[in-house]
Amino acid sequence: MPNTQQPYQHAHRESGQYDTIDAIVSPQNQLNILSKTEASRLLDASQGGLYTLFRCCALAVLNSGNTLDDGKELLERYPDFAIRVIQEERGIKLEVNGAPASAFVDGKMIHGISEHLFAVLRDVLFASSEQRLLSTDKTATPETITDAVFHMLRNAKVIRPKVDPNIIVCWGGHSISVGEYDYTKKVGYEMGLRGLDICTGCGPGAMKGPMKGATIGHAKQRLGVGRYIGITEPGIIAAEAPNPIVNELVIMPDIEKRLEAFVRTGHGIVVFPGGAGTAEEILYLLGILLHPDNRELPFPVVFTGPASAQSYFAQIDQFIATTLGAEAQSRYKIIMDDPAAVARYMVNGMSDVRAFRKKTDDAYYFNWQLKISPDFLQPFEPTHENMRDLQLQLDRPKHELAANLRRAFSGIVAGNVKDAGIRAIEKHGLFEICGDRSIMEPVDQLLSAFQEQGRMKLPGSTYTPCYRITH
Repeated sequence: MPNTQQPYQHAHRESGQYDTIDAIVSPQNQLNILSKTEASRLLDASQGGLYTLFRCCALAVLNSGNTLDDGKELLERYPDFAIRVIQEERGIKLEVNGAPASAFVDGKMIHGISEHLFAVLRDVLFASSEQRLLSTDKTATPETITDAVFHMLRNAKVIRPKVDPNIIVCWGGHSISVGEYDYTKKVGYEMGLRGLDICTGCGPGAMKGPMKGATIGHAKQRLGVGRYIGITEPGIIAAEAPNPIVNELVIMPDIEKRLEAFVRTGHGIVVFPGGAGTAEEILYLLGILLHPDNRELPFPVVFTGPASAQSYFAQIDQFIATTLGAEAQSRYKIIMDDPAAVARYMVNGMSDVRAFRKKTDDAYYFNWQLKISPDFLQPFEPTHENMRDLQLQLDRPKHELAANLRRAFSGIVAGNVKDAGIRAIEKHGLFEICGDRSIMEPVDQLLSAFQEQGRMKLPGSTYTPCYRITH
């Protein structure tokens, strides 16, 4: 279908040193009608609307393909950016002013970016209408929260019945070396050859590589268009804008629901080298798998990278051994420098998942049986007080310790790349993370290694720590 964007005359202009475009965008097989109530929700935040949230997410999508992992800087680059809904008899259009010129070709918005833009509109509106999705009420039950995640994914049409398990979630850093990135493409290619679909955090680096490789594998096997699912959330989308391969984009309301969406939707997980965000994801996953109710549940997990990443995964493995113990180590397999072996391991894992789901009469499309305790479901706000009050003691139950370690790394990610986190650090100083020496020393060593290896920020960026480790 051709693009139907209608650029204004003389649309090009400059916002500081960055070229921008004004345009009117029509939906492409996406949300194309709004009720008056929905349209009113997109008012300025001062009027009780969602405009600020919608504007930030929309700008991040329009910035796709540009190297930037600082949410605050993105907003400052395009201070004049504005977006509004135009209601017409036949549906809606979006008017954008001061949008990054890179989102357009010859004055017309790139088709994939247009799809992502309307996905933002769809998810922001749906979440706002479903109060359980935005609730921070500590009394909300795990069942209520999981049901909300299900409805969000179903509304985005990510959930598809009558399809055998084949979705592999790929985690890894947005700031990785060229060799590591090429390796993620090779793994994606081998999985694509075997008919596996890919789900990632939708950004660059290890989130883009597996999708890019899988497209070639799918094409060679004449499998048609594969599924390249990107799951993000408003706080992180500016730092990890959706890569252009994503053809199913979902914006979850917060990081906890984003993480739950990964493990409920995916049938197995491949972890590539990364930084603090990847450590957060690993701790979330292991904390869940360590829950006694999940002991028998098949969930294939592989840590993998090129030979050059051998020491990286040795350090991750040692960190897990020191903090969470041997049982946590037993829940994943390390396969180095062998993309085909990773893909075969995942294919075999899919057979186990399918057999278990069939035996227990569970859905293939959503992992209802996975037990997730409230510590992993309740949104964590990384304020200075909350970061300082985290309980990081070795005598706590392992799944609870994993939950609090996950929160610590989540706070570091917020201080590194999220607009709100960066501003909090500028105003109040460094986050302070305190706990038992036997835990904090491995945490400090791991984070120091991430810094030395350039895994905290994109190449060429100067990293300033947003945290202080104390015992």
